[in-house]
Amino acid sequence: FRIMAGKVKWVTDIEKSVLINNFEKRGWIQVAENEDWNFYWMSVQTIRNVFSVETGYRLSDDQIVNHFPNHYELTRKDLMVKNIKRYRKELEKEGSPLAEKDENGKYIYFDFVPVTFMLPADYNLFVEEFRKNPSSTWIMKPCGKAQGKGIFLINKLSQIKKWSRDSKTSLFVSQSSKEAYVISLYINNPLLIGGKKFDLRLYVLVSTYRPLRCYMYKLGFCRFCTVKYTPSTSELDNMFVHLTNVAIQKHGDDYNHIHGGKWTVSNLRLYLESTRGKEVTNKLFDEIHWIIVQSLKAVAPVMNNDKHCFECYGYDIIIDDKLKPWLIEVNASPSLTSSTANDRILKYNLINDTLNIAVPNGEIPDCKWNKSPPKEVLGNYEVLYDEEMAQSDGTDRDLRARPGQSTGVKGSRARDSGKPVLTTWK
Repeated sequence: FRIMAGKVKWVTDIEKSVLINNFEKRGWIQVAENEDWNFYWMSVQTIRNVFSVETGYRLSDDQIVNHFPNHYELTRKDLMVKNIKRYRKELEKEGSPLAEKDENGKYIYFDFVPVTFMLPADYNLFVEEFRKNPSSTWIMKPCGKAQGKGIFLINKLSQIKKWSRDSKTSLFVSQSSKEAYVISLYINNPLLIGGKKFDLRLYVLVSTYRPLRCYMYKLGFCRFCTVKYTPSTSELDNMFVHLTNVAIQKHGDDYNHIHGGKWTVSNLRLYLESTRGKEVTNKLFDEIHWIIVQSLKAVAPVMNNDKHCFECYGYDIIIDDKLKPWLIEVNASPSLTSSTANDRILKYNLINDTLNIAVPNGEIPDCKWNKSPPKEVLGNYEVLYDEEMAQSDGTDRDLRARPGQSTGVKGSRARDSGKPVLTTWK
């Protein structure tokens, strides 16, 4: 039987061997010479073909795929921002305390995405915002690319005009004929460790959007730049200072091939507890969990919740020097390439634990099962949010009535974190 259908695209031989070993242990495939694989790990391009109306393809009950049909509602930079903005407006319309604003009209609890505009569509709005603070720095990213490709920083309007001239078309040509970009206010006060900027790569597994059920992987990591950070405008073009993507940093002279410029999340936690205190550190990680769940809730109404689908997302979070977390982007195909020995172990376990949840006990997949695996198969995952459980407990309702109460990751503590949380961390 087939579990996934599509074109196989192995990134490295290591990943291929990891997956094949995993499948063989489960008895899903028999390795034989010249035999077609029965398990396909699908790319984001292939998933569109599978669910395309034109192909007329229908998945059977024993076929499970590793992407939701319109995952791009969360993983395209422009659509993620659009959906979060829409979600905030809806909560505001409902009179939810979560949509509360301060005296400057800024969201108190939903201010976790940097100010962002789409180009060329929002060019005039961006200019208006830029002129309010002409000394600010902005970062431009193509909506549909990854690994730091096409990203650059600007601090003058003339640079936008130059970009427009250098592009194949002008700002005023129809959007369909020009690649869309997002331009976001650059976080120019990042938390530094050893003088270097870093971000967090966290893995989140979603087994179903309606009801929402998601899992946080405990073994995330920090990605460090190889060159010390400086806000100096003379270094705006130096991507080794500003972009944490391994695809960029590995080409730097100071890149360390042994540790790959990476720290585990547990090391970061220890560092913060020792330098900033345990309570502040717990609050930070609670806020990161809050951001992840709210971003998933924002896209849940528009996501095609096909019963054959699950998805493991790569969340990129930046922490500023006030220990405020910011959601930068969400990746549909987080890299499974191993750049270090620790990377290989982490990603092997990630694949193994993801499959254990998607297909518990290595049984023949059945898309009709209730997608609530027993705790013993979670491995390094922990339940981040279970909407069904939250509603049956009445937790969502109670927390709406009690802004400021936050429940800890395992639901073992309740403390005032200054943020009303709609979720149960179970």
